[in-house]
Amino acid sequence: MAIRPVFLSKTEYPYVERIDVEFDYCSGFSMQQRKRCVANLHNKWSATRPEAVLEVSRASDSFLGTKLSAFNLPIVMEDGRKSYVECIFQGSKCFVKGGPYTDLYYKTPKEAKQDPRLRESGNLKCFIKEGYQYPLNPPTYFYDWIYINALAGCPQLHNVILKYEAFTDIMFNPSKQINCQAEAIAIFAGLKRTGRLEDALRSREQFLAEVFG
Repeated sequence: MAIRPVFLSKTEYPYVERIDVEFDYCSGFSMQQRKRCVANLHNKWSATRPEAVLEVSRASDSFLGTKLSAFNLPIVMEDGRKSYVECIFQGSKCFVKGGPYTDLYYKTPKEAKQDPRLRESGNLKCFIKEGYQYPLNPPTYFYDWIYINALAGCPQLHNVILKYEAFTDIMFNPSKQINCQAEAIAIFAGLKRTGRLEDALRSREQFLAEVFG
């Protein structure tokens, strides 16, 4: 057995509710095993809850779910080149002994995540992107900001996303990780449904006020 969160989108602050669900866990790191875990988690959720649920990761059986993975969700940079949420997140990390390593913006997401400098540069102290420094508190601020901005730039996906009210990410282990793409998309859906998305993305300060109070 294992416990993983389901992130339920809400139409009022803070736009997301985390609900932990216990389910039969399939051990192993293969994609097949992860997909089995997703099925077990979703079956357990659907047995008692009416909200439609979407797995947001590379383990999703849905094209939409895989498209929304941080490894696949694109960001167009100021110079017009394409990057991905995962690359921006990793490349913007600033450590006590180095960073940000902005060359990672244009690596593959796998290369960016596995770059040894991310583990050899000491403690993380902030994120820096395009000259602006993002603090570590609130803990998910920078990740949510870049993910939701990237998603806002993909309007062709919005109506399909809003068919779902709950989101999971089987790759996310809350005992080891902080940032979760399923949580970010739940917040996005809440902001979109309430008509607050555009206002929230007008500035970093407005985003902080709207999403983190």
